[in-house]
Amino acid sequence: MTGRIALTGVTGHLGGRVAALLAERGHPLRLVVRDPSRAPDLPDAEVAVASYDDAAAVRAALTGIEVALMVSAGESATRVADHLTFVAAAAEAGVRHLVYTSFAAAAPDAVFTLGRDHWATEQAIRNSGMNFTLLRDNFYTDVLPEFADADGVVRGPAADGRCAFVVRDDIAAVAAAVLASPTAHAGRTYTLTGPDSLTFAEALAEVNAASGRRYRFEDETLEEAYASRRRDWPGHEDWEYDAWVSTYVAVASGRSRA
Repeated sequence: MTGRIALTGVTGHLGGRVAALLAERGHPLRLVVRDPSRAPDLPDAEVAVASYDDAAAVRAALTGIEVALMVSAGESATRVADHLTFVAAAAEAGVRHLVYTSFAAAAPDAVFTLGRDHWATEQAIRNSGMNFTLLRDNFYTDVLPEFADADGVVRGPAADGRCAFVVRDDIAAVAAAVLASPTAHAGRTYTLTGPDSLTFAEALAEVNAASGRRYRFEDETLEEAYASRRRDWPGHEDWEYDAWVSTYVAVASGRSRA
C-alpha cells in the first residue's frame, strides 16, 4: 500500500509519538484532529478535522486513505458508540487497513470494565470488511504517577497481583512499524507488554529509580477503593468509578499479567 497514512490521536502522547516516528522515516501523513491548532507541525503532513462521532467528517477526513491508525478515544459514556461510528465511516471512506489501539485483556466480560469497550470496537472492526491489526496495549507504566495522591501514594485493591506494565513509547514504535508495512500484519492481534510482570509496589519502585521521585503503593479493599474515590472525586457517574477501581481489580485477578 502506498500514499498517506492517516493518524488519529496525534495531539496525545501515543498518537503524537507515532506521527513523529513516521514523519522521521519520510512517510506522508494526514493528521485527523478535532482542533487543527493543536496538530503537530510535521514535514509532509496535512491536517483534516473530524471527531469520532461525526460520520460525515470522518468520511471526508479519510477519503483517499488506505491505511489509518485509530487511537482509542478518551473515556466517556458514549465511547463505544463513537468508536462504532468512526469504524463504519472509515470503511465507507474506502480505508483498506485499520490499526486500532485496544487493551490487553479485551473481552465482553473484561475485569477492567473499559476493556469491554475495546472488545466491542474490535468486533466492529472485524466485521467491517477492512483489513485490520489490533494492538492490545497493557496498562501504561508512565501513567502510574498520575494515580498518586499529593503524597505520592497510589492506592487500590490490587493486592500482590502482577502486570506487565508497558511504556507508551514502546507501543508507538510497534504501531509505527505496523503502519509502515501493514500487509505483513493484516489480521493479526498483538498483545503489547513490558518485559516483566510486576506488582504495583515493584512497578512504582522502577518509576522511582527512573524519575528520582518517591511513590509507593497501599492496598485497599474493594469497599475502601470505592469510598475513597467517591470522597476525593465526587459527582462522577458509576461507570467512571467502576473503571477506576477495576484497573486495580484486573491486576489482582491476573487478567492483566500477560
